[in-house]
Amino acid sequence: MKINKEIRRLSREMLRASFTDGQLDPGRIASLVDSLIARKPRNSVEILQNYRRLLRLELEKRRARVETACGVDPETSSKLIANLKQKYGNDLTTEFVVNPELLGGMRIRVGSDVWDGTVRNRLERLQQQL
Repeated sequence: MKINKEIRRLSREMLRASFTDGQLDPGRIASLVDSLIARKPRNSVEILQNYRRLLRLELEKRRARVETACGVDPETSSKLIANLKQKYGNDLTTEFVVNPELLGGMRIRVGSDVWDGTVRNRLERLQQQL
């Protein structure tokens, strides 16, 4: 699906209007969608699809996934959460997952940002170099 400039512009304006005090407001999102449906502009379906994509990307920016090879003690996890919230904002939600395939270390993903300090990643990079 090709998105023209007008669709991009309108969906970005809707995204900007979706925030209240720096956080996404579900009530505003619903009212924006209702008003767009009531007006029925040309390409309204494409505008809503692109708006939904932008909302999904915005929500992903506010969710951190931390993968480790073994469990993390509460002190380390609280320090990590504090550092991530300092960088990405206080509305960040954090999910800790144990993944034994990593062999050791930690992988953190926030939106499209990924920090991979796992042993598995280092071994794969070393294998590619050889």
